[in-house]
Formats: sequence, C-alpha cells, structure tokens
Amino acid sequence: MGKVNIGLRGWRFDEDEVFDDDGDLKPLGTLEPETRDRIVRLSTMMGEPCDACYLVHGDENIQECNVARIVYGEPLGEVLLCPEHEADFLYWFREEGGKEYAGETELEDAFHAWFDDGGRAPDGYAGIDHVDTDADDIPAPDPAEELPTLEEELEKLDDEKLDDLGVDLSDLDL
Repeated sequence: MGKVNIGLRGWRFDEDEVFDDDGDLKPLGTLEPETRDRIVRLSTMMGEPCDACYLVHGDENIQECNVARIVYGEPLGEVLLCPEHEADFLYWFREEGGKEYAGETELEDAFHAWFDDGGRAPDGYAGIDHVDTDADDIPAPDPAEELPTLEEELEKLDDEKLDDLGVDLSDLDL
C-alpha cells in the first residue's frame, strides 16, 4: 500500500496504518499516537479558510477567503492554504528562511508574520507539481454503512488519551 492524503493535501499517511482490510478508517484508539493526533486535528481543520486569505480579508470579509485544501507544518502549528497561496508558502519556506521552522509549531506564526508584512512569492514562482492519483485506487468506506462520528470515536478514548491529543474539544458534543 502507498501513502495517502486524507481531507487536505500535505499530511501523508500509510494506507495500511489508517485503513483496515475492508478499506474503513481504523478506530482512533488503535492508531499510533502521532497518526491519531493528525487525524483528529484534520477533522477540526476541514472547511476552514486559507490562512493567507484570512490575513488578507479577516473576519469582516471571511466570505472572500478560499477554503483551505493544503496543510503544512505540525499539529497546532500548521499553515492552512488554498492552491492560490501555496506558492507563497513554498517561496517563504525555501527562499526566505522558513525551513528553519520545519518540525516546529512556530512555523505558523513565522509564516503569518512574513505574509502579513507583505511577503509574497514572485510572479511565476514554481510551486509543486502535484500528481493526483485515481481516487478509485484509494480505499473508501462503503456509503451504505454508517460510519461512527468523530464524537463517537472520541468517546471511546479515556480522559488521559483525550488530554494527550492537546486539542480543544470543548465545542464538540461529547
């Protein structure tokens, strides 16, 4: 099996680590801690605006923001991006010293500061050529089967494991 993105492009997972033999997502409690943390974090980021768009438009014009499709960085220090702003991040990371924040939660704040200060990729800066594979090659849950919700999966975890996630779950109905 190969590596896959789940929900957002950027964080890649070994298929056999996150999917069972039937192609269903494994229960959160059975995943390795780092993988579980990223899966839970991804579920909170889906549908969020691109960080760069948000820095441009803010709360008052949030409807102008593109929905994030890409994630870079570590959980709780990640940068969410739309395809239009991915080149800005890559330029900052490759050419403007962003690489020094690789693996650090400060990556998010450092990129935001650079972008908010007018930092942008030069016109024509090449980002990454992404190769999208056939979605039929990636196992997917059977839509006829009801999958457990995130809340149901989180209820299965004991309090200590929930605390270890380091994610604010107060707005979930647990």
